[in-house]
Amino acid sequence: MDSAVPDTTPTPAPAPAPAPAPSDVRLVPMPGERMPGWLDRSMADYVASLIRSGESPEAAETNMRQSLEKWFPGGSPAAGHHVWELTLADDTVVGQLWVGPLTAGSTEWWVFEVEVDAAHRRQGHARRGLELAHVVARDAGATSIGLNVFGYNTGARHLYEVLGYEVAAVQMRLPLT
Repeated sequence: MDSAVPDTTPTPAPAPAPAPAPSDVRLVPMPGERMPGWLDRSMADYVASLIRSGESPEAAETNMRQSLEKWFPGGSPAAGHHVWELTLADDTVVGQLWVGPLTAGSTEWWVFEVEVDAAHRRQGHARRGLELAHVVARDAGATSIGLNVFGYNTGARHLYEVLGYEVAAVQMRLPLT
């Protein structure tokens, strides 16, 4: 007969993962020679996201062309728009960030793109870049800043919620085929 008493001491919950160290990212204006390559990649990603979210390829291409004409007349950012490289203290570029007013002179600003290279994600760089961009927008007279996030991008949605962005609209679709 076994006389051992089973241990009923509760197992402590695992410690939460440590928060990433604060990012040392800074906003550096994108050099003109890198702008065309970035813009081509950015617009291709935009078209792919629109198609993934249900737009036809034709509609996505039209949307992209209209965006380029409006926000990059002549291939340069529209007045008041900022395109930065997210750059670390050692000058490593880890991503890009584009913000600006929705219309010329507007106090309503928009985050048009924030992208961190895959090898540098989940290290606080997008968060720090956005925090710095909020200061630039506020200093330029912006009273709000908005953005669009595609529904499938749950990591970005979580970041925006943590930063205090509020849902302004929800667009949904039901595939019927």
